[in-house]
Amino acid sequence: MGYKLLADRFKKIDSIEHLMSVAHWDEATMMPDGGAESRGQAMAQVGVLAHELITDPNVGEWIEKAKAENLSEWESSNLREIESQWRHKTSIPSDLVEATAVARAKCGHAWRSLRPANDWEGFLPLFEPLISLVRQQAQALGDGLGCDPYDALIDQFEPGQTQSSIAATFAQLKEQLPVIIEAAVEKSGRVSLPKGPFPKELQKQLGEVAMRHLGFDFNHGRLDVSHHPFCGGVPKDVRITTRYDEENFIESLMGVIHETGHARYEQNLPDEWLDQPVGKARGMGVHEGQSLLFENMVGHSPEFLSFLAPKMADTFGSSSEFDWSAGSLTPIVNRVEKSFIRTSADEVTYPMHVILRFELEQQIISGSLEVRDIPEAWDSKMQAYLGLSTKGDFRNGCMQDVHWPEGAFGYFPSYTLGAMTAAQLYEKALLDHPEIPEKLSQGDTSLLNTWLRENVWSKGSFYTVDELMTVATGAKLSSRPFIDHLKSRYL
Repeated sequence: MGYKLLADRFKKIDSIEHLMSVAHWDEATMMPDGGAESRGQAMAQVGVLAHELITDPNVGEWIEKAKAENLSEWESSNLREIESQWRHKTSIPSDLVEATAVARAKCGHAWRSLRPANDWEGFLPLFEPLISLVRQQAQALGDGLGCDPYDALIDQFEPGQTQSSIAATFAQLKEQLPVIIEAAVEKSGRVSLPKGPFPKELQKQLGEVAMRHLGFDFNHGRLDVSHHPFCGGVPKDVRITTRYDEENFIESLMGVIHETGHARYEQNLPDEWLDQPVGKARGMGVHEGQSLLFENMVGHSPEFLSFLAPKMADTFGSSSEFDWSAGSLTPIVNRVEKSFIRTSADEVTYPMHVILRFELEQQIISGSLEVRDIPEAWDSKMQAYLGLSTKGDFRNGCMQDVHWPEGAFGYFPSYTLGAMTAAQLYEKALLDHPEIPEKLSQGDTSLLNTWLRENVWSKGSFYTVDELMTVATGAKLSSRPFIDHLKSRYL
């Protein structure tokens, strides 16, 4: 009886989270500025309602009863995920949840206008209170889980990982990447970029063509515009967004392909478990693995670019004199250069952007780095890792990402763990189906989609991350396939 009560309770929580996810999408894409304060208050109240449904004292009793029941394998895995969520939520008091939600909404909305204005001083009065609340949450969560506060934040996105395990992985990358970066930058040299303008409407049309060939289900999803590309909504109603630059259509196109990878994962989670924790995606590293597999392994491949090239010519040929061929496009798409912006960084330099943020987050949450001093610390690491200075350039420095203004700390490691996941999954998919590249040159991703659906997407959170990677590829997550991929493609 305990398990049935838990399943009913989490089905109700799923409905609340469904509406919260769509409301968040609306806030980022459609909501007028004047609606920010009331929306933030409403989201905070609904967040507290979901929090209280999980932290109800009865839930703990039901968990103990369910442990003694005869459950199926999927039900047992669901119980494991339910207990994990319950432990996380019961560690944080409702008033702190509400206060943090309000602060996130205020800070996140203000960031959308303060970042373009490069206004760090205007941002601080909103950002400092938010960081104070995030530190309180991290401490409460760490106390509840019996771990370091920052480890507790990481565990929300990467169950089983710690700052120590991540630091060890990143140390391997920091040792090998500098040499690869220098060689790849030199090899890339100068390229001839297609010249715009590339009208936004035409860019959207091209993006939708790519989405269709990647298998995106438009009957259960849509594409819109936001300040920061993201994938939101729910599996049956996936909302992805991008942003357009009329002088650079490639950034938007690759952003769309990236978010489509997220969306395909969501659209192929196990139908019969969508309203339960076990039916959700298996951590953000695995989620980023899907988006980076689509963007880097597929979208940047000469094979898929040879398919897209005529589509680009049809879309932009009349407005831009350019050799629309895979031979011309591949060096552009795979150009390696040291740059300021994480979201537009190439896959070789990208991990250094993540490592920088990970190391700063450790200091921010521990309190060893004060909020006011973040720009100076950011500039120091950016110069050390990529030879670039962001002194006084907050917009392209510590204000560039939406994550911190929305209180999402512990998330950034997932991007590089995701790159490693993508490389390892794609390596195994090619071993099982060597014909995949030829299919990509025809715009046919069905074989790859089928492999991912059978080995990753349909599993939801049935397995732990280590189990999932072992079942899918025969080994736990490793940096080796990622390094091999970079050397093969760029050196």
